[in-house]
Amino acid sequence: MNELVESAIYLVQLCSGEQRRWQYLGQDSLTRIAWRDMETGREFNEASLMYVWEIIRREQ
Repeated sequence: MNELVESAIYLVQLCSGEQRRWQYLGQDSLTRIAWRDMETGREFNEASLMYVWEIIRREQ
């Protein structure tokens, strides 16, 4: 995958096989990479994830 685009939405697949749509929010002041789950509206950073996931494609 090429460099991520801030504010773009990506289809990701979790290790369970579930697919989700996440918006890439970029890096915060502590250089943590932040995302927003488009279904729930919750924001989180990659360090808080406790499961394996991969980007399938950019949606917009």
